[in-house]
Amino acid sequence: MSRKTFGFDASDLPQDPYYPQTDPTGPSFLDTEGCLCALQVTAAGGAPEPAWQCIGDQSQGSIYTINTGRWFNTLNEVGNANGSINDASNPPETEKPRRWLSGALRDSPGNVGLSVYDSACTGKNNTRFSTSFYEAAAQINAGQQPYSAAPCYRQGAVPIEIQTVESWQADGCSPGFLCENNTVNSIPQYCPPLDGCQMARLASITCNFGGKNAGMGPFEPVVCQAGNYCPEENNGKVSFVCPAGSYCQPGAATPTPCSVGSRCPEGSSYELFLIPLVILIIVDLQMIAGMIVYRFRKRLLEHQSNRNRKPTLKRGMSSMRAQITGYRALSEDTDREMLPMGATYIPNRTDSYGGGFQAALELGSEYSVNVRPTSEMLNPQLMAFVSSMRRATDATNFGLSFSYFDLSFQPKKSSKMILQNVTGSIDRGTLTAVMGGSGAGKSTFVNVLMGKTKNTGGTVAVNSSPDKLKRYKKVIGYVPQDDIVLPELTVYENIVHSAKIRLPQTWSTADIESHVESVIDCLELSHVRNSLVGSVAAPVISGGQRKRVSTGMELASAPMAVFLDEPTSGLDATAASSLMRTLKAVARLGITVIVIIHQPRTEIFENFDNLILLGNGQTIYEGPQAEVHDYFEGLGFGFPEHSNHGDVVTDIITGNGRDYKRIGEISKDSLISKWSDHRLALAHKERHASSIMSSNGIYAAIKHRGAPLYMQTWLCLRRAMLQQYRTKSAFWAEMGLAALAGFLLGLAEHSKKGILFTGTFKEPYSILSTAVDFKSAPELALLVSIAVGLVSGAPGVKTFSEELLVHRREAEAGHNRLAYFLAKVVSVLPRMLFGCLHFTTFLFILTVPVINWGLAFLTNFFYFYCIYGLASIVSMLVRREDAPLFATMISLIVAILSGAAPPLAKVKEWHLEWLWRASPGVWLAEIYFGQLVSPFGYLYDVDSAAAATGFHMKWLWRNMGVLVGIGTIYRLVAFLAMIFGQSRRR
Repeated sequence: MSRKTFGFDASDLPQDPYYPQTDPTGPSFLDTEGCLCALQVTAAGGAPEPAWQCIGDQSQGSIYTINTGRWFNTLNEVGNANGSINDASNPPETEKPRRWLSGALRDSPGNVGLSVYDSACTGKNNTRFSTSFYEAAAQINAGQQPYSAAPCYRQGAVPIEIQTVESWQADGCSPGFLCENNTVNSIPQYCPPLDGCQMARLASITCNFGGKNAGMGPFEPVVCQAGNYCPEENNGKVSFVCPAGSYCQPGAATPTPCSVGSRCPEGSSYELFLIPLVILIIVDLQMIAGMIVYRFRKRLLEHQSNRNRKPTLKRGMSSMRAQITGYRALSEDTDREMLPMGATYIPNRTDSYGGGFQAALELGSEYSVNVRPTSEMLNPQLMAFVSSMRRATDATNFGLSFSYFDLSFQPKKSSKMILQNVTGSIDRGTLTAVMGGSGAGKSTFVNVLMGKTKNTGGTVAVNSSPDKLKRYKKVIGYVPQDDIVLPELTVYENIVHSAKIRLPQTWSTADIESHVESVIDCLELSHVRNSLVGSVAAPVISGGQRKRVSTGMELASAPMAVFLDEPTSGLDATAASSLMRTLKAVARLGITVIVIIHQPRTEIFENFDNLILLGNGQTIYEGPQAEVHDYFEGLGFGFPEHSNHGDVVTDIITGNGRDYKRIGEISKDSLISKWSDHRLALAHKERHASSIMSSNGIYAAIKHRGAPLYMQTWLCLRRAMLQQYRTKSAFWAEMGLAALAGFLLGLAEHSKKGILFTGTFKEPYSILSTAVDFKSAPELALLVSIAVGLVSGAPGVKTFSEELLVHRREAEAGHNRLAYFLAKVVSVLPRMLFGCLHFTTFLFILTVPVINWGLAFLTNFFYFYCIYGLASIVSMLVRREDAPLFATMISLIVAILSGAAPPLAKVKEWHLEWLWRASPGVWLAEIYFGQLVSPFGYLYDVDSAAAATGFHMKWLWRNMGVLVGIGTIYRLVAFLAMIFGQSRRR
């Protein structure tokens, strides 16, 4: 058969050692370097002598007509040169290579005078090569096409030499490739693929036959099989199974050691991270066990505490039994019949008004704000409270008096005065009510008086010294209309936190707790001391008790004055009356109490010492409650017999007093004018008591009020951690969601078996490349950022959004804003840590990427940190109801700006890289891309991949630092928004 079987000469093709260039006439074989070796009989020296001749370049002529190449003696002296082609009975002696020189065979161990092809000959039979050679020779002799010697498996395909002899000698087989058939005499080639293989390559899949990677020709290199490695020291000739304890991804030149605790059996192409899963299970079990133990110990301690407190609760409980049963409980330590005449001890009379502070109402004329109370005048609970107040204020009497002159308020960019010409005074140790109809300016008046509002006019004096009430915020309490307390804390915990933050720094923990106990006892909250407060939607204690807790938080700070906004709002008649009697009693002890109230019942109205009646932002009456009846009667108004004077007064000052005055002016303007004339006609009176404490003395007391920054931070941190413990269901729901997100994301990527990048092979093997996959790595980062945003966006909002009103109340009372903010930020770090652990563990068990688990965990944690910070900003600026949705949507937008789609390289063309770089998502994606791609730098052209995507390969720690920086900047913005922002949420 013609040697031009495929339509071209051998010179037109890369050398194919399998193809016989001449018909073999005797024993022949191909050696390990693809040289053709034939048994010859030489006549050197006159006597015939058998010898083996091996030539590398078969195109130089028939081996039977030339004497070039390497020669080897036969092992036996006699050999049949005309035997069969595969006769191996007399192999060459390869230890002593020879050359044909000057008509004879001579020893020549070196390569001098040999061509590059011939110098490679070893004379050692390569049975795989030889088998193909024998089959091709037989096919030619049978008149068939020599398929066994075909350079490409695709019929008619012409191979392309992809490596020169010089390149092969210098570099050999590229790392990560298997070149088992390639030698100097069979240089690596490329063959056009079969149809099925072409489709596979377009799908980034290496051609595979019988479970092994296969080239499209015998001399086409293939990338090393997954689960195997092809070491460079063997020049890619041999593939080894990946040993246990290591894994080998496709194209592995060396095994990659598995991390400690990872599962990597023999032949692994990825590592299975088990240690994180074990740690996760242990941590979860420990947390569950810890919560159970903590709850058991807490109940045990509460039980012991309640048993120890029984004697101290006797009076309060007797009052309760009296109210429930209708019978009085006789005190065990007081036998009235056996009291001697003229005893100095005043018997217990708590049953008349109830227990707690209300016992002070029985003092009557025996006690006034200028008289120092004694143990004979007060019961033990009240005496303990009074003693604590003396220590806190460094004074025997501890109230404040206020004078205000021409107070006014005009909103910015408004020509209308909301408050004007309000003048009067508030005496120390009195219960003063600010009354008026809706829009009368009650709250505005209190805000202006307390210095909470800007754009105001007028002057305020404290204890006869002109000053601003803002300077006294540490000794002035404010109870808002809504019961702004933390529902996750108990009655005691809410009150004691306020006390520890605001009481003098010199007080010991025991002193603070003793003071708090006295406040709780006096407010008659002992029986619900350890009960959670609960929310308005899911209450645990009654509304009246919630209001008392709110009040107790202020009294626990040992205030010298207390302002209350609508304290009876939302309470039933009984609870409202009881609370107002308590406030009256607090005032009787010397604390100045000012309440904003709308329409009080008779018994409540009669408890007031003084009234400030407002209408249209101006004063209608200011003076004793006992004189308001006479004042309005003097203006022609009549009070019906047995009427509620509070209702009558409310009707009059709201301009609805026609039923009480048949003729004459009843408008609010006329009432304001009448009071203005009346006030001018009054002789100057100094109703309030003279200053007990000088301004310097008060300032000294204020200076030592409040815990230092570090202690406030610690107290707020303890409280925040306790809140998280109390919301265990939300915590475990977040952990479950994080685990589910990681599991589903890992499930979606599981089929890739950790192969998340396929690039173009490095030269000169680029022509062998399959379709590139530059998207999987950035898309994994995109999915991670989306999942983290969904998992942590809404919980991150709740860090602040659920208690912004609590924070405002505390900040207005003198709490340090920075301490609160730092504590809340630190308190969620464990939550972020555990959430990231659940997410990353399940993600990596299924995704099995080549990135180091610890590095990925740190990256994911920093991204959690960023999303929590972003959610904090949202919580400061968006209404509480809308904040979780906004946070989730913004987290999604931030994730989209990760540079996966559209690619960051395209964004650079738009000159918008700065916008993407402002998002933490792109820095996360850059870390993932770099860590998933850079390990394959020996195999793929990773620089072109980086250029195509726009990511940097070596910015690992820069990216980490930027993620931390972005998360920190988010928190700084949130902090500034908390201080200066005006939230629209209610």
